Amino acid sequence: MRNFIVTIDGKSYSVGVEEVGESENENRDMRKTPVAGEAKPKLSAVGQNVLSPFPGIIKNLLVADGSVVKKDQAIIVLEAMKMDNEITAPCGGKVTFGVSKGANVETNAVLAVIG
Repeated sequence: MRNFIVTIDGKSYSVGVEEVGESENENRDMRKTPVAGEAKPKLSAVGQNVLSPFPGIIKNLLVADGSVVKKDQAIIVLEAMKMDNEITAPCGGKVTFGVSKGANVETNAVLAVIG
């Protein structure tokens, strides 16, 4: 069991959380497998990286993985602070996505590689 202190509306509560079901080693193995809404592992494609300009949620991928795109073509919709922002291709080429729809991303996360 792990103990945490949680503060709600200025009042602190001591909370004990017990893990049930799987062992810690099984949980570690499961974390290696990406699930829907999580960022994919590092990309192996060679080309120009498309980076996230700010933290947000991937709302939509506007082209299919492996598609050929043109420079300045919108490829991703990134939602930040309840606003949709189109992320465009910095160059032309074949796009390989490093994220999936629903993934949370941080600033400078590699969203895709175009090569």
